[in-house]
Amino acid sequence: MQEGRLHVHAESFQAGADAYDAHRPSYPRETVAWLLGNAGEVADIGAGTGKLTGLLVELGARVVAVDPSADMLRVLRAHFPTAQAIEGVGERIPLPASSVDLVTYAQAWHWVDVAAASAEVRRVLRPGGRLALVWNSRDESVPWANELSRAMNPGQHAAGAFAPVLGEDWALIDQRVDRWMQETTRDGIRNLVTTRSYYLVAGDAEKAAILRRVEAVLDAHAETREDPIQLPYLTETWIAAPTG
Repeated sequence: MQEGRLHVHAESFQAGADAYDAHRPSYPRETVAWLLGNAGEVADIGAGTGKLTGLLVELGARVVAVDPSADMLRVLRAHFPTAQAIEGVGERIPLPASSVDLVTYAQAWHWVDVAAASAEVRRVLRPGGRLALVWNSRDESVPWANELSRAMNPGQHAAGAFAPVLGEDWALIDQRVDRWMQETTRDGIRNLVTTRSYYLVAGDAEKAAILRRVEAVLDAHAETREDPIQLPYLTETWIAAPTG
């Protein structure tokens, strides 16, 4: 995993798996069917509590879920006992060479050392194999969701959306964007905030300030004053393949 500030944020997920599982969004089933294609064996890296793993299993894939957090894998195993779950990181995938058809990273590629992780993906893929990168973000074309993102983490909001960077001898070959709604509540949004890495590593004063800003956004919009709330999401998926 990456060093410095990103390492601290990544380490924040070593615990708190139950809250993460309860409050983080899943992914559109049609998106997962598209990225899976005809792949049989899949390595889901940074699998967390299995938000993507479970959909891959439901669609018939044989999945090895890899995550550095024993707590996250505890929840994943309870939900999806047919998936093999192994502690590990993207820079050292605990699988043999040429053993899977597809490697997936859902909400996790930003945590890795890109050069090392790209080389590891290439090592474990069979000929013709693919890498799929999946990223959920709030659909900030919706005004109140844009304000919510700014309230939750002004620095991240200013930095813009996720865009994948790959190592040498890799090329992006396809992309898909899906817009969808997650039905939630005011409490659900508050709890979602508390699962974010920037919240988990913040001091008590900053945590309180984040929650005050979020509460102000929820109070300011007709769509969010009463439950249920339709939280708009944008799921972006990229498919990459080795070159050369």
